[in-house]
Amino acid sequence: MTHIDSLFKNADPVVSEILDRSLSEKEISAKEGLELFNTSGIGFHLVGLVADELRRRRVGDVVTYVVNRNINFTNVCIKQCGFCAFSRDFREEEGYFLPTEEIVRRAKEAHQLGASEVCIQAGLPPDMEGDLYEKICREIKKEIPDIHIHGFSPEEILYGASRSKVSIEEFLHRMKDAGVDTLPGTSAEILNQKLRDVISPGRITVKDWERIIKSAHKIGIRTTSTMMFGHLETLEDRVEHIAKLREIQKETKGFTEFVPLNFIHSEAPMYKHNLHEGIRKGGSGNDVLLTHAIARIMLNNHINNLQMSWVKEGQKMSQLLLMWGANDFGGTLINESISTSAGSEFGQLLKPKEIRRMVREINRIPAERNTDYSLRKKFESSSETDDELDKISDPSRFGSYQELIKINKFQYVNPRRK
Repeated sequence: MTHIDSLFKNADPVVSEILDRSLSEKEISAKEGLELFNTSGIGFHLVGLVADELRRRRVGDVVTYVVNRNINFTNVCIKQCGFCAFSRDFREEEGYFLPTEEIVRRAKEAHQLGASEVCIQAGLPPDMEGDLYEKICREIKKEIPDIHIHGFSPEEILYGASRSKVSIEEFLHRMKDAGVDTLPGTSAEILNQKLRDVISPGRITVKDWERIIKSAHKIGIRTTSTMMFGHLETLEDRVEHIAKLREIQKETKGFTEFVPLNFIHSEAPMYKHNLHEGIRKGGSGNDVLLTHAIARIMLNNHINNLQMSWVKEGQKMSQLLLMWGANDFGGTLINESISTSAGSEFGQLLKPKEIRRMVREINRIPAERNTDYSLRKKFESSSETDDELDKISDPSRFGSYQELIKINKFQYVNPRRK
């Protein structure tokens, strides 16, 4: 009997049986995923070991990352979600709105520094022109035809379609024609309507989120998938969310990755103002590890790539998550406003050489990827030269969210007051 076999023998028999089945590539149900969430002791560690083994079988020892830039072009939003510290009502002084030429300038700067992707997401400004998103994409592609536009969440697609007075399907076709390559699968939070009505009343419904994701996949626009955890949701909510994503993937095969997103509590309105009894401060260390590992186990046969968020978890925890089922380090970001505004402590920019160093520290192989996970370059040796982004000595040149909201020329002006 091997050491691992003896561990299985000494663990809870229900947990051992579930993990044994997952190692045999069998599908694990939401109910079985819940059993794994409730394990402890030897079982807890076995969940991590099994997730790591499934990761190794599925994608090997390569850890990927993308050189990208986030462009959150406005924080003005008609919605008031309880978890969002980024958005500003249009009456507030801290509202900003980047003109299209500034968005393009930021995209060009990122491309010159080696970025293959720009990620574009923002608030939902009142009285928005229906074709604004299309104009942004066309102007970026006009200047940088080969940049990948990863932009506009299902919530934004719904809003754009509404402002344009066209169907979701027609609007998605327009966005594809304008240059959108993939959509972020954000605005998912937890795909439970009853809970969404509590934490984000008026936000996109589960039904509309699914419709937009499936419609995008149908016309060849792939998306990521996400889950925000550590607030008011139950463990049942989590496993059912993951199972729902798995069913969508079986139907469409359009998800490129899954990204668990830990709730950043400190500036979130619903935590700061104690709006809901029992609200938590995000997931604990054990909770974060189990969430990533169980996602790998449940999604293993359908979504290859599991990304962790270094912005939310920090660099050392991110290394640990790479041994609990994750295989992707995410992006360099350059600018990150949404988590930063919520109180994240871990900064806006992570240079490629720092990602590669952290990957090597856990004896894995770093590789730069495209948004679709095709590899751009694998770094077998540590003797490579620095990338253009690595040569930046003062990251403050890119500005910060705190500075951006104070720049007069970018201050939001309500169209009704012009």
